[in-house]
Amino acid sequence: MLYIFALRGSLMENFWIAAGAVLPLMIYMAIGLLARRKYHFNESHISNFNKIVFGVFLPTNMFYSVYFTDIGKVMRPGFVLFAVGALLMVFVTGWVLVTALVKDNKKRGAMIQAFYRSNFILLGVPLVENLYGTEAAAVPLMLCAIIIPIYNVLAVFTLETFRGGTFNPLHILAGVARNPMIMGAVAGLLCKLLPFPLPVALLKCIKAIAGSTTPFALIVLGASFTLQGAISEIRELAFTVTGRLVIAPLIVIGGAVALGYRQVDLASLMAMSATPCAVASFAMAQQMDSDGELAGNCVIFSSALSCITMFLWVFITKNLGLL
Repeated sequence: MLYIFALRGSLMENFWIAAGAVLPLMIYMAIGLLARRKYHFNESHISNFNKIVFGVFLPTNMFYSVYFTDIGKVMRPGFVLFAVGALLMVFVTGWVLVTALVKDNKKRGAMIQAFYRSNFILLGVPLVENLYGTEAAAVPLMLCAIIIPIYNVLAVFTLETFRGGTFNPLHILAGVARNPMIMGAVAGLLCKLLPFPLPVALLKCIKAIAGSTTPFALIVLGASFTLQGAISEIRELAFTVTGRLVIAPLIVIGGAVALGYRQVDLASLMAMSATPCAVASFAMAQQMDSDGELAGNCVIFSSALSCITMFLWVFITKNLGLL
């Protein structure tokens, strides 16, 4: 009887830990959704807000993390190699499954991209912060600096392949170099190597902006949600969202657990693999003649359902003593 009560208490404790990790993210997004309705934000407003997020807040957050982090402790080659290998495994799995089940090339490109490309930076990093505190965010942030450029390369390769275009590595590398996240990381590293510290007043400003990144980014993400348009591709949508929220994390988390990754490392890999489709996948699908409507619906529905699946992934791994 005592064992049953202890088990029940442990389950409830882990339930609230999982809820505490996911619920704040959903609240921020709900605030954004309500703000859009109350203040009548249109697509132009949302687009400008997103430019601020990706052009100011995220690179500043990356700069702050690189500048104040002991990179040698965070960027372990074995861990990074596993993360990249796991991502490529998810990519190949998505490619094989989608090409076997779907014959429309426009749909194929959008689906494969949504299958492997997660909203790592906007939802994954805050998830780790909620579980382990602000300092722990350095691990997923450093991983983002490597994984997000790979996302972009794979996206261009995939979308060009299925629209019959050519894959231009130099063009892709130039785009990666201009990515604000990469620029923020490089700037942080260069300033870290200076023989003198940056002015205290400047660091206070950087810290304040970095600390505001998660709330502002998630509020903007919530404001960008819209359910306009009929869902005529329900089969493709259901498969892709299942792949993003269930199959992809199963591959990554399963492999990570088997290799002994635990705590912050496992949470960071969960953040990479269990978060919904990246918002950028919609923009890229539109720009590269893929199925933009399907890509947009994948972002919307995976984001809505991720509040359930992310909670379950945290709850299950916590109960197994892995987090």
